Formats: sequence, C-alpha cells, structure tokens
Amino acid sequence: MSLRHILESGSNWALALILVGIPLYGWLKGVKVYEAFVEGAKEGFQVAVRIIPYLVAILATVGAFRAAGAMDALARILAPITSRLGLPPEVLPMAIVRPLSGGGALGILGSIFSTPGLGPDSYAGRLASVLQGSTETTFYVLSVYCGSVGIVRYRHALAAGLLADGAGLVASIVIARLVWG
Repeated sequence: MSLRHILESGSNWALALILVGIPLYGWLKGVKVYEAFVEGAKEGFQVAVRIIPYLVAILATVGAFRAAGAMDALARILAPITSRLGLPPEVLPMAIVRPLSGGGALGILGSIFSTPGLGPDSYAGRLASVLQGSTETTFYVLSVYCGSVGIVRYRHALAAGLLADGAGLVASIVIARLVWG
C-alpha cells in the first residue's frame, strides 16, 4: 500500500467522519442541529455585511499588485532560489498571494492548470493544489475576524499566521516531493 493511497483513504474517511459525526454528536447532546445551523447562518450574514470594506481593500490591493507587474517581477527575482528548494516558478506567485487572497490564489491555481505543459497532473499543479489546501489567507482572516469585532492590534496574530503559512508551504513541498517526486 503506497503513501498516496493511505493519504487518499485517510482523507476520505476523515471527511465522512466530520460530515456525519458533528451533526450526530450535536443530536446526541440534545442540540437542535438544524435550528443551530440556521442561527449561525444568520449571524454569518451579519458579519459578512460588516466586513465588506475590509474585503474590498484587500482585493483591490492584491489586484493592483498583480496588475502592476510586481508579482511577476518578484517571482522572476526569487525563482532561482525557490526552484532549488522544490518550488517551481509557476507556483511561486500562488505562494505569495495565498496569505492575501484565497480568490487570487485560486485564480493562479486555475492558470497553472490551464498552462500548456503544466496542468493539474504536473508536479507544479499538484504542489499548487496541496499548497491551496495547506495554507490560509492570513491577511483576509485577520481583517475579517479582527475587523468584525473591532480589534485593531493584531501583530502577534499576524506573526503567528504568517509563520503557519510558511510551515504550510514547507509541508506542501515536502509532501508533494514525497508523493509525486
């Protein structure tokens, strides 16, 4: 049994356990699961309305960074170093954008998938897929959660989030190299 098969099987079982286990646990504890879900959805909508200005600011900044060509320039400068570490130049922009914007990172992932010679089955495509699932949109999360409750000093949370993103990037490279060479 290969490592790839073990990981795929384990992730399928974990997903099934989460989807069935959480509502079942709530039901066993006497929680009205559907009503709690609807109440949470209402609160989520109210939070979404409050955070729209923060989201617009982040998306505009990421868009301006990419449109100005700064993303491509940074990727060209760092490519000789990152290529030796197992991070292809095609994936480097995604590693940079991912802490800022999930939508921007997803757009870069789509362009990796549609690039001739790469695609979803290439090393770059697989690494980018693992990276997409292994890192977080740190600046987005901080602006949303801290902005929704009025926290303005979150420098320690930012440092912890960026450190976690770095660990996710390293783990993605290690896992992609182990599973797909």
